[in-house]
Amino acid sequence: MLAIFVPETRAWQQMREMSARLLKERTGSGVDAWNRRIRKERLGNEADLRTWLTKQGVTGYAQSLLVMERFGYPDFMVASADELVRGQYADRPTLRPLYDAIIEAATSLGEVTVQARKTYVSLVSRKRTFARVQASAKDRVDVALRLEGAKPGGRLKPSKIHDTMPVQVGLRSPDDLDSEVLNWLQEAYEENR
Repeated sequence: MLAIFVPETRAWQQMREMSARLLKERTGSGVDAWNRRIRKERLGNEADLRTWLTKQGVTGYAQSLLVMERFGYPDFMVASADELVRGQYADRPTLRPLYDAIIEAATSLGEVTVQARKTYVSLVSRKRTFARVQASAKDRVDVALRLEGAKPGGRLKPSKIHDTMPVQVGLRSPDDLDSEVLNWLQEAYEENR
């Protein structure tokens, strides 16, 4: 019997870990120490906390992490990767097999990390994100591709998913995941690994 490879799909927890690591590297203090400092300041709203953190040199992901630590994490930040993906396809179950086929094709290309977010899934090589998968309509999954110099034309449309992905292709069934789309996916992976 053949074993079926099911890739690990990461969620926001890894983003939290990365943000905590950045905070420690940039300031020398971890999340717990910063949470204690924030409690002592008694800042009552997010705007005041962000202003204070900026004055302390805490910006970007590290700042967002501390704001969520103080005022609470949104539901999608505490959801598992499976919960996020299920939520994306809850009202369009006929598209889930297409999503699964895209993930299987992408992970067969090499070392690919699947990162679930609230409304899309990123496909990440060791270097950077090379594609994003999003159930954009009730009957379509869009795959945005980071292809240098790619121009919209034919099945490739201008990407609406992310500005680093110049083109996207819309798929309505696993049959649409044909050799042309697989070649684009592989090209995006190769360019960005």
